Amino acid sequence: MAKIRWLGHAAWLMEFSDVTVVVDPFLTGNPKAAVKASDIKKADYVLVTHNHSDHLGDSYSIAKERGSRFVSMFELAEGARKSGVHEEKAIGMNIGNLYDFRNIKIGMTPAIHSGLPAGFIIEKDGETIYHAGDTAFFSEMKMIGEVYKPSVALLPIGGFFTMGPKEAAYAADTIRAGVTIPMHYGTFPQIAQDPHAFAGMVKNSKVAVLKPGEEYVL
Repeated sequence: MAKIRWLGHAAWLMEFSDVTVVVDPFLTGNPKAAVKASDIKKADYVLVTHNHSDHLGDSYSIAKERGSRFVSMFELAEGARKSGVHEEKAIGMNIGNLYDFRNIKIGMTPAIHSGLPAGFIIEKDGETIYHAGDTAFFSEMKMIGEVYKPSVALLPIGGFFTMGPKEAAYAADTIRAGVTIPMHYGTFPQIAQDPHAFAGMVKNSKVAVLKPGEEYVL
């Protein structure tokens, strides 16, 4: 059994049978954060979708203090090393394939945004999670759905910087994940949205609307 907990904005804590993953831990300075960075007691992997401060967040400090593997674009891994993350644990990947780390599979997907953007595919315990990162809708989302068949798709719906509800609903219907969970909304005035209105537009996926701090059990 796996469970994923929304920490607010695009931050997630994913707990699998023997591995804990943190994605985009923007906690310090996040007005909607469900926890503090110091509350993250275990993080085997810290994944960062891109270098904007509301995603990079506390990632370097968590990885350094918890001895995590830091996984992101090559340039951000270089920054992790410079910040004190152990050289062997700062892993600079790129978009292209699902890599087997033996205890988990992680891959990076395209995303349309500024700041070295990417999404993540996370495969573990028979479940596949797609964290889209900050992105606009793009046609290759159909391929992501067909190739990886995600159990869960985590999609931004805030608009202004990313897809809004209309575009995200189209993305959800294109990806056809078992369940779609909206994120990256409500943190700041520019991205205020009604997640239930988004849910009402999605036809080809179940939608689970969480509050910061709530979890979804796969």
